[in-house]
Amino acid sequence: MSVSERYRQAWESYWRNTSDAPGDAIWDADPSLSAAPHLDLLAPHADPSLPIVDLGCGNGTQTRYLAARFARALGVDLSRAAVERARRADPAGTAEYRQLSLTDATGVEDLARRLGDANVYLRAVIHQSDAPDRRPVARAVARLLGRRGRGFVAELTAESRAVLAELAAGPGGPPPKLRRVLDHGLRPADAADKEVPEVLAEAGLEILAEGPTALAQTEQWPDGSRVELPARWFVVARA
Repeated sequence: MSVSERYRQAWESYWRNTSDAPGDAIWDADPSLSAAPHLDLLAPHADPSLPIVDLGCGNGTQTRYLAARFARALGVDLSRAAVERARRADPAGTAEYRQLSLTDATGVEDLARRLGDANVYLRAVIHQSDAPDRRPVARAVARLLGRRGRGFVAELTAESRAVLAELAAGPGGPPPKLRRVLDHGLRPADAADKEVPEVLAEAGLEILAEGPTALAQTEQWPDGSRVELPARWFVVARA
């Protein structure tokens, strides 16, 4: 089995075993805690008349928010089960959804031709992709942006591994949402901090702005506070 196929099957299994309930996935935070503050950072650089593509859209929670801010929103995910969930959650067709591997250069090229220049939203995809797939993911971002599009990329930092380890070390072991991630062989915060800007640069992307942030999760600490994972954000364009 190829690396990409193992990764695809892991995500397919994960989404088949995740309910349609909002927040059942550990990263499925309300857009007010995710896409909304991220778009505040992207907005000074992006043309809202262009489409926006939510890469790694999962069940489409953030995609539906993006659809209210851009002329057209398309959610893309490797997992067919995730795309099916996104469509079920959006009976009004607020956004569009498509199953596609970002390592499929032909499929990415076809999508880029159909959309033209587009903005891109990429939240926590590179850091947990298998190492050979990280550069193809960055190249997919560059191809979809074209010349006029702008991208927002947010990725977990190495510091988040310590947070996840602490969360998993509680008296009962990992809480259910994190346990399901680990049981399906998914590896959060697997990329080194320096690797993310490196793969962006190698893909021909220029970093227009960047800074630290934290990605809100739907899991809680024993005291009831929300788990937030240290991350770094980048606004990018084709160099």
